[in-house]
Amino acid sequence: MVYKADITVIGACVIGLAIASRLANGDRGIYILEKNTTFGQETSSRNSEVIHSGIYYLEGTLKAKTCISGNHALYELCDKYNIAHKKLGKLIVATCDEEIPELEVLMNNGKRNGSEGLRMLSQKEAKELEPNIKVVAALHCPSTGIIDSHGLMRYYLATARNAGAQIAYQAEVKGIHRVSDGYEVLIGNTNEDFAFKTRILINCAGLYSDRIAELAGINITESNYRLYYCKGNYFSVGNGKQKYVQRLVYPVPPVKVTGLGIHVTLGLEGRMRLGPDTEYVDSLDYTVDHTKKRLFYESAKTYLPFIEYDDLEPEMAGIRPKLQGPGGDIRDFVIREESDKGLPGFINLIGIESPGLTASPSIAEYVADIVDQCL
Repeated sequence: MVYKADITVIGACVIGLAIASRLANGDRGIYILEKNTTFGQETSSRNSEVIHSGIYYLEGTLKAKTCISGNHALYELCDKYNIAHKKLGKLIVATCDEEIPELEVLMNNGKRNGSEGLRMLSQKEAKELEPNIKVVAALHCPSTGIIDSHGLMRYYLATARNAGAQIAYQAEVKGIHRVSDGYEVLIGNTNEDFAFKTRILINCAGLYSDRIAELAGINITESNYRLYYCKGNYFSVGNGKQKYVQRLVYPVPPVKVTGLGIHVTLGLEGRMRLGPDTEYVDSLDYTVDHTKKRLFYESAKTYLPFIEYDDLEPEMAGIRPKLQGPGGDIRDFVIREESDKGLPGFINLIGIESPGLTASPSIAEYVADIVDQCL
């Protein structure tokens, strides 16, 4: 007997779960496939858990559009379903006069994108909000916040299941074959391999999404779908220093926005940490690089004068699936149905890095519109 599904989502990450929760309606047969033992084990749980305000992304891009709409939708979800979050706000700080024009560029870009409440602050105004930071001027982003990413994923999964979706863990996709009425998907698990058919196949495999695209027959080099792994380390800040700031604090970002610079994030329980940095790597290794402690300290000290070297301890590391290679140009999300590649009903989501968590409800709506056109 060959099992059949209407829609299959590869990857129980925050994006895959958001999509499944949006598509499940009780009438559709929806499968979620996850190669790990539970949901959200990689990029979705190894990040800063920030609800972004949409200031960094180029106007008109999917990153900008889905971040702005996702920001609003995420706060509404959190309020309605009691998902833990805090709307703390964020300061992006200039520590010298030469950095002030960059703040103005960010503010203007954010306003074009639709980010609300952005305001340039003088040194006096910034110090009134955060008296313990070093700053000559700052950009205030009041719609930035933090969220319990696991709580959000539990909500998405419960919503999907309650509407009839089924999830299979330790189900690694090993083959994808185009058939007349959709796709045959070969799955390998700890017991045996098996295959099933699905009409719509949605690739939300995160760090492995380019490989899934290859399994479907796409040349990822010609399509510019090849991913680069970009690792980010985090260091926690102890010795009571977490009480010295009340908001997220970011430096002016580096050129080409490979990352946003080593910044301050706060956990819902009050924990303070620095990170992430950015380092392109060839393999998935989540070991924190202890040797970077000095780099983190010196970077943070430029705007957090109260930080001492011994306050820092290694915490965790995450890896971003970037379409932008080392030194390359900024790349947008890839979210598209691949009929023009001879793969109708195959929907790719590739390079979904930050602001993917923030954008998750908006991305789910975007994909739902594509699915409606396919069915």
